[in-house]
Amino acid sequence: MSKFWFYFWIIVIAIIAIFTEEIATVMMLFLVLLSLNAIHATLENFYEDWKRRI
Repeated sequence: MSKFWFYFWIIVIAIIAIFTEEIATVMMLFLVLLSLNAIHATLENFYEDWKRRI
């Protein structure tokens, strides 16, 4: 996931949370997105290493 889409979804979630007054939800979703982004980056690194070895 590119950084543009990552920040785009964070902003969308924040705007929704401001209107619904659910700030805790934004913090939890932000942590989930950060975790998924880190997992995705790790998997991409493993894939690149695997491609180079073959």
